[in-house]
Amino acid sequence: MLKQLSHRIKMNMTLSIKKVFEQYMASIGWDEKQYDVVKFMEQWRHYLYNEATWFAELDDQTKMNPQFHEQLAVRINEIIDQLVNEPPTDEQIAEINRLTERLGIDDFPYGCKLEAKYHIERLQQELKKKKS
Repeated sequence: MLKQLSHRIKMNMTLSIKKVFEQYMASIGWDEKQYDVVKFMEQWRHYLYNEATWFAELDDQTKMNPQFHEQLAVRINEIIDQLVNEPPTDEQIAEINRLTERLGIDDFPYGCKLEAKYHIERLQQELKKKKS
């Protein structure tokens, strides 16, 4: 069913999955112990029905089709798997090292590109506060 969707809708779907996952993980501070699939799916459903313009464009028959939602769930898992397995860039690693050194923070673990992005933004905010 997903294969029948337009390229634009499939791209927007992928971007939506990434956006919601990134927002959810930021909301729990990228603490894997706090990850709750039920809470993530609640956030996903809220986004899907209230913010995803691509979903609003689908016909009601597609939206109600269990096969569509099964395939969408598989796609969500694939995207999340890709996201958590995408290594941080060399630039991100260097930036985290620079920021932790300036802040006097010991090394801390980060496993993927999105998590590194989260920590860079967090550490930059921390540095701004420290300078104020």
